[in-house]
Amino acid sequence: MINDNGHFVISLDYELHWGFFDLKSVEEYQENLENTRKVIERLLDLSDKYNVKLTFATVGFLFAKNKDELIEYMPEQTPDYAKTELDPYAILEDVGYNEKDDPYHFGHSILKRIIENNNHEVGTHTFSHYYCTESGQNKNHFKEDITAALDIAENLNTNIESIVFPRNMFNPEYLDVCYKLGIKSYRGTEDSFLYQLENSPESPYYSWQIFRVLRMLDSYLNLTGKHTYDLKKINNKDKIINLPQSRFLRPYNKNLKLLEPFKIRRIKKAMQHAAKHNELFHLWWHPHNFGMHMNKNFENLEDIFKEYKRLNEKHQFKSETMTSMANKVIASLI
Repeated sequence: MINDNGHFVISLDYELHWGFFDLKSVEEYQENLENTRKVIERLLDLSDKYNVKLTFATVGFLFAKNKDELIEYMPEQTPDYAKTELDPYAILEDVGYNEKDDPYHFGHSILKRIIENNNHEVGTHTFSHYYCTESGQNKNHFKEDITAALDIAENLNTNIESIVFPRNMFNPEYLDVCYKLGIKSYRGTEDSFLYQLENSPESPYYSWQIFRVLRMLDSYLNLTGKHTYDLKKINNKDKIINLPQSRFLRPYNKNLKLLEPFKIRRIKKAMQHAAKHNELFHLWWHPHNFGMHMNKNFENLEDIFKEYKRLNEKHQFKSETMTSMANKVIASLI
């Protein structure tokens, strides 16, 4: 039963350069990108040490062994974004042929490593890092994109059952598409206006900047609450299970190093609340976030994992993948 103990879910947005090619060039973010494979290896080792399960929400492009295979699985209809700089298909001509040529846009080998580990889940971050609330795309485009993501994952004998929407652009009208394609859960946004208002592409620029500053402060100081969830209460109407995010694990920032203990304490306090009240705490970040200051980031993560181990032993706080968590919620609702 989901109310017998608290639950700890970690989802990682595995996207490499596809996640922000419109914002930064490879050269501008090269250290983080080049270290992403090392980061994932260390994530697997550390999570196995503490018996923590991870969900890697993966951009479908990364499953491809080479450009030919990527093109083979491309949907017939692709989104025609009004903001043309968001279109990943437009830059395929400039992408290398395979992972050896271009480790910034292909990730087949590391996906094999994750799957072979057998303790974690590979979910989808859509096929093309799809933007569900941008102008120029529609429900049919989205369906084709997700179908492509599921199809290419079959090459690694992977059954996709969870989704994380890129940039948290959540469109509730698309949940039915996900459900019909066999996806059981998604990562919703925090239950605060700070994390829900930006998703409209029409939001004025100044509001984005205000929200970004407030969110950064919220990582260190408790401005919006613990964001832990009684999953039975929030999943009583939709077919697809909402596993809302609780906290983004911000990467180590040397300019804010004096505030690092506050960031980790905020996370641990929420974990403790979830463990004691039999609720969900859902932590998330991108593997590439750890690519700079890697050792400092892993020191922080191990501190969190040690707290998980303590709460597991004292309160039976349980680590779950998104799909194993969704299965428990589904069983409790029957």
